[in-house]
Amino acid sequence: MALIISLTPILYLCCFGLFVSSVLSAKARHFKWEVEYMYGAPDCLEHVVMGINGQFPGPTIKARAGDTLVIHLTNKLHTEGVVIHWHGIRQLGTPWADGTASISQCAINPGETFVYRFKVDKAGTYFYHGHYGMQRSAGLYGLLIVDVEEGKKEPFQYDGEFNLLLSDWWHKGVHEQEVDLSANPMRWIGEPQSLLLNGRGQYNCSLAAHNSKGSGLPACKFRGNERCAPNILHVMPNKTYRLRVASTTALASLNLAIGKHKLLMVEADGNYLEPFWVNDFDIYSGETYSVLFHTDQQPTDNYWISVGVRGRKPATPQALAILHYQSTTASKLPTIAPPQTPLWNDYSHSKSFSKKIRARLLGSQNPPPITNHRRIFLLNTQNRIDGYTKWAINNVSLTLPPTPYLGSIKHGFSNAFDQKSPPDSFVNTYDITRPPSNPNSTYGNGVYMLKFNTTIDVILQNANALNANVSEIHPWHLHGHDFWVLGYGEGKFTKKDENKFNLKNPPLRNTVVIFPYGWTALRFMADNPGVWAFHCHIEPHLHMGMGVVFAEGVHLVGKIPDEALSCGLTGKMLRSKTHN
Repeated sequence: MALIISLTPILYLCCFGLFVSSVLSAKARHFKWEVEYMYGAPDCLEHVVMGINGQFPGPTIKARAGDTLVIHLTNKLHTEGVVIHWHGIRQLGTPWADGTASISQCAINPGETFVYRFKVDKAGTYFYHGHYGMQRSAGLYGLLIVDVEEGKKEPFQYDGEFNLLLSDWWHKGVHEQEVDLSANPMRWIGEPQSLLLNGRGQYNCSLAAHNSKGSGLPACKFRGNERCAPNILHVMPNKTYRLRVASTTALASLNLAIGKHKLLMVEADGNYLEPFWVNDFDIYSGETYSVLFHTDQQPTDNYWISVGVRGRKPATPQALAILHYQSTTASKLPTIAPPQTPLWNDYSHSKSFSKKIRARLLGSQNPPPITNHRRIFLLNTQNRIDGYTKWAINNVSLTLPPTPYLGSIKHGFSNAFDQKSPPDSFVNTYDITRPPSNPNSTYGNGVYMLKFNTTIDVILQNANALNANVSEIHPWHLHGHDFWVLGYGEGKFTKKDENKFNLKNPPLRNTVVIFPYGWTALRFMADNPGVWAFHCHIEPHLHMGMGVVFAEGVHLVGKIPDEALSCGLTGKMLRSKTHN
C-alpha cells in the first residue's frame, strides 16, 4: 500500500465537523486571540507560520445570523503590526471593524490589544485573514461560518456538514517575498510549493502514487500523527452532505472535484444560488461556495477529493483529501485515480461555470436597480514606476497613507491623502491586447467619493501585462458590500455590451473574477457609510498596487473608537486632546 496511515490518530486529527459542540443560542460570542509566529509543518516541511492561540489555521468561528462577535485581538508579534479582515461581513454600522490597515483602522502595534465588535447579519460561508502587509501569505486566516437564525431553515436540506479552507504555501518566508516583489528589478516569488486543505498539504510526495502514473513522486508515508497528514471526510452511504469551501489563496486559482460524485452549487459568498449540478468547479481567491453531494457511490470504496491550479501554468501538484465511506476502513486508499484538474488555460471551462451562476430570488435577494447613477471603468495594467514593477488601475498604483482614510475623512484632515479623485475611466484608444506603449505609471492614494445611497456600476477591464501575450486572471473583492455581477465579456467593453447584462437574476457576490483580455460588470448600492477597499485578492498584486478605495456617507458614521485612530494625524489629534 502506497500510503501508510495509523488509523486512530488520523480519525481524531483529520476529520472535521459533522457536529459542532458549541451552543448556538447565545447572541454575543466572545473570543480572546493572540496572534504570533510559530513553527509548523503545513506540507510536512517545518517552517515559520502565523497562528492564533497556537493554531494554524486560526480557530473556526461558528455563529448565527444576528449574533455579535467580540474578538479581543492581541498582537504578540515583536516587530510588526497586525489587523484582521472579516471577509464577506459587511460591517453595517461598524466600518472601523473591517480590519484594513490604513483604510479602516491603524495597525495594532506589538503588545497591544484591539477589540473587534461587529454583527454577523447574514447566514453564509465566510472567512477571515490578515490585511496588513502580506500576512495572509504567512498563514493568518481561518473560517467564519454563520448559520441561519434560530427557527429559520435553509432552502435546501442535508444530513451533515464539512468545511474546507483552501490556501497555497511557499517555503520562502513572507518577509523575503515582500522584499522580492519590491526589488528593482522585481524578483517574482514563483508558484507555490504546495496547496493546503484546512492547513494540510504534502510536499514532494504523492498520496495517490499507486494510481497516478508518471508523477515521479514517491508515496507519502505517515506514522499517523503528522500535522500534514491528509484530511479525511467521514460519511455514511446514501446521505446528503453540505461542503462549505473557502479560498484564501495568495496567488492560485483552483478547481475542486470529488471522484465519482456530482456537486450541486447552492451558495456563493453568503448568497443563495439557483442550484445547478457540476462535476467540478473553479474557485478564485476570496470566493466561498457551498455545494451539496450525495453519497450514492459504491460504499465499499473511498474516493479522492482533488484540488488543482487553474489560470496559471501549474508547477504545484494537486492537493488531495479522502472521502471515507464509513462502511469501509479509512486507511483503504481509493482505487480510482483522483479527478484531473481541467487544463490550466481552458478558460472556456471556467467561463461556462461562471456564467451558470444565478441568484435564487428569495426574500431580500431582489434584482438590481435597472439604471446606475455613476459608472466607473477600472483598467488593470502592469506598469513600471522608476524601474520598479507595479500593478496599476487607470495608470495609478495604490499606496496607502499613514492616517487611515476613515478617520481622516471623518475628522476633516484634507492633507492626509491626495484630494484629487482618481480617474473614472481610461483613454479610449488604449489597446488592451498589447503591452502598454508607455509602461510608466504613477503612485496615488486618492479616493473615489461616492454619493451616498446611489447606484454604482464598475466595469473591470483586463489588459495585457508588460510581457507580450500575457493577461492574467484577477479576482476582485469589495469590502463592505455585496454587488450584483451583471455579466462578463471578451475584449474591450463597449456601450453595446450593456445589452448582455443580466438584470433579472444576477448573483450577489463580494468577489468576482476578470478573465484574461476580458471585462466584468458589477453593480452595487453605495449605502453603507464608511471607507472601503476594492482590490485584486491576489496578495502579490495588491502588494504591488492593484486596488482602489471607495468612500460613502462617512458623515453618517458614528463615533470611531480611539484605538482605531491612534496613528498618523488622528493619533496626534487624540494626544492633543489628552494633553489639553
